[in-house]
Amino acid sequence: MRGKVFTAGAIAALLTLSGCGGGATPTSEPPASEEASVSAEPTTEAPADNTAYEGITLTVWTDETRNAPVTAAAKTFEEATGAKVEIVQKNYDDIRSDFITQVPSGKGPDITIGAHDWLGELIANGVVATVELGDKKAEFEPVSISAFSQDGQVYGVPYAIENIALIRNTDLAAAAPATWDDAQAAAKDAGTKYGVLLQVGETGDPYTMYPLQVSFGAPVFAQNDDGSYKAELALGGDNGTAFAEWLAEQGKAKTLSTSITYDIAVEAFAKGEAPFIIGGPWMIDSFKDLNLAIDPIPSAGGQTASPFTGVQGFYISAQSANPLVATDFLTNYIATEDIQYQLYQAGNRTPALTAAAEKAKSDPITAGFAEVAKTAVPMPSITAMGEVWNYWGVTEANILTGKQKPADGWDKMVSDIQAAIDKAS
Repeated sequence: MRGKVFTAGAIAALLTLSGCGGGATPTSEPPASEEASVSAEPTTEAPADNTAYEGITLTVWTDETRNAPVTAAAKTFEEATGAKVEIVQKNYDDIRSDFITQVPSGKGPDITIGAHDWLGELIANGVVATVELGDKKAEFEPVSISAFSQDGQVYGVPYAIENIALIRNTDLAAAAPATWDDAQAAAKDAGTKYGVLLQVGETGDPYTMYPLQVSFGAPVFAQNDDGSYKAELALGGDNGTAFAEWLAEQGKAKTLSTSITYDIAVEAFAKGEAPFIIGGPWMIDSFKDLNLAIDPIPSAGGQTASPFTGVQGFYISAQSANPLVATDFLTNYIATEDIQYQLYQAGNRTPALTAAAEKAKSDPITAGFAEVAKTAVPMPSITAMGEVWNYWGVTEANILTGKQKPADGWDKMVSDIQAAIDKAS
């Protein structure tokens, strides 16, 4: 059952009750009884007269990759409701800053795509609205809802889940390695130039390195019982030092190197110069000539190597004049099996909607990444995370190259991060 979803008929009634005159010029303030009204006996069927939202225009920001599926959903929505949807294609890297800047001035969109780890910053700037999903929430992969939640409220409608894993060339390694040492041994047997390719670069890449760090029991933040993060650093102490010392050893052994950038790693793996690369589904198109398997990332420290999960979704502006209409569009036209599968085909990320995810898992590569996602943890979206990135990767790179001693360098990084968090709070 799909119950308790904002629908065209229910919202049209609410707009009329709130003095919108049939939806011509809706108020920016939803009625006080909004939640109770839309939760009664909703339906996902479009209004028979297709005029529920005549005179209403939603502006939606998307990027080039997601433009076609979002446009398809918008066309169906327009035909069903009489509303207009203006699709604005933007450079993805500009969306977050533009949204934060433009929403307070009233120039931003009603809806934008975005990543879940933007949430803390968006909430802090007061530019994002909560979303009432009702029973629809149960139709999504749980991690996707958790990622877009804070303090018990949901702030986005997810459409994709992404995470890294170990990508294996099965012609060079017949079996998945359980540990980092197993992977290096397999590479030695294969006689390849590299063992496990991992992009590091001169400034480090803590996102890709994170599962190895976690395998030492040094997650970035402590978590509450419900899995949410608290601004309490957990990457220090003996476990953090152990990871730092391991990093130094890898630098000396040249199994990890700051000279390996993303492009170099992808090119080398595509040429068969390594049996393994740690990366995400965005790499797969570069490896079309290889026989691949997707495996869990091997543990370096003895514990499970849990990668970050990134969730992509749609946010509603806190200044939208039509938040209920925007919610209807997202829950009943974007959050459908067909559109979420189209979004998957466009970006190769596992759908957040369970029905679409099951369909996508018929592809073994997608199924492999989805299986690894079961051990993944959401990227922290709390505002304190912004202070971590400034020191994290650079410290890892310095330890790998020997510019900093592992214990001293890691301790200084933790102290610097804590000082930055304290200053910002």
